[in-house]
Amino acid sequence: MGIAIRKLDSTDAGFRQTLSSVLAFEAGEDEAIDRAAAGILADVKARGDAAVLEYTNRFDRLSATAVSALEIGQDELKKALDGLPAARRAALQTAADRVRAYHERQKKECGSDGFLYTEADGTVLGQKVTPLDRVGIYVPGGKAAYPSSVLMNAIPAKVAGVQEVIMVVPTPDGVKNELVLAAAAIAGVDRVFTIGGAQAVGALAYGTGTIPQVDKIVGPGNAYVAAAKRRVFGTVGIDMIAGPSEILVICDGSTDPDWIAMDLFSQAEHDELAQSILLCPDADYIAKVEASINKQLDAMPRKDVIRTSLTDRGALVKVRDMDEACEIANAIAAEHLEISTEQPQQWADKIRHAGAMFLGRFSSEALGDYCAGPNHVLPTSRTARFSSPLGVYDFQKRSSIIQVSEAGAQALGKVAAELAYGEGLQAHARSAELRFK
Repeated sequence: MGIAIRKLDSTDAGFRQTLSSVLAFEAGEDEAIDRAAAGILADVKARGDAAVLEYTNRFDRLSATAVSALEIGQDELKKALDGLPAARRAALQTAADRVRAYHERQKKECGSDGFLYTEADGTVLGQKVTPLDRVGIYVPGGKAAYPSSVLMNAIPAKVAGVQEVIMVVPTPDGVKNELVLAAAAIAGVDRVFTIGGAQAVGALAYGTGTIPQVDKIVGPGNAYVAAAKRRVFGTVGIDMIAGPSEILVICDGSTDPDWIAMDLFSQAEHDELAQSILLCPDADYIAKVEASINKQLDAMPRKDVIRTSLTDRGALVKVRDMDEACEIANAIAAEHLEISTEQPQQWADKIRHAGAMFLGRFSSEALGDYCAGPNHVLPTSRTARFSSPLGVYDFQKRSSIIQVSEAGAQALGKVAAELAYGEGLQAHARSAELRFK
């Protein structure tokens, strides 16, 4: 059975409106989910370990007698790593090494050293950059187990200098994913607890007798986890509230259509709400991609998910030219943007909004998910207009440094006092004036 994927043409009347309706996604702050998450958070805040244990046993069908029994020791993580088949262990290690190398370079390039400068009168100004003390990483468990997610969240934290990384991962029916535990060993995760859901977010945000409070919570989860993260923001930091995965492909018609069809599948297979869109100025090429989609679909184990995703949220868009494709791409601000063209850099120069850009026909988005090196935790739902990929900078903060000389206090004091009187804040003004000679 073929896929009735939506086909749009940028020259049609009402194109922009139609495109907007295709892109529309309400992260749906479902009131029932939000209420449930709020109740769980309040309970964990009030009862600590007892509440965490109760919810974990209920939701994950466990019979643990203490939260301490839900912690996985370093020896078990190492055993999981040592037990992997050689090829899989080598792949995990290679991915980790590349992710670490990229983020070490990022740390150097993104102003992680702070700065100081001295003014003529001896006043010293600057900025000190320090890592967070403790970070919690949420890793999905159950059906969706993502060792790559462990690497992408834990490694930049460690590169930033975070002293303690605490990982939470639900294990429904007590089933542990060995690859996830092995990834925790390779990434240098300090402690691992087999808890999940809103109760895990609450435990990390507020701390319990067994689980220490963290400074920031990162990592993807289900709707309850997202609702809980939204609610604890302010008590702790969070990375983002992620929506469904997205891929936008700009193609000039020079790439094998089978490759492009499979690239669209690679996001569509995540879940039914994922979004895959192709922009191309060549109508014949778009027809070839559509034929390839229908030809390759039945061989996919997750074909039902792919079909629903492409039918409900996918689109093949005929554009006037490549310049218009770039303009539309900026409006979409996709999580993943593939520029599958002969000379991709000239088009990349026109892109202002994208979570990650994959340039050239050999740069499949899948490589970015696992092992290219840059982070795969990316802004979704058009938030690439104002957000960045997860990085070393997310695990650091900056303190301003102000060391005023005696001479500086005379000149700056006059300015401060004048402005303070203007605001009606006499103590501010006097505080500055008392230091006058």
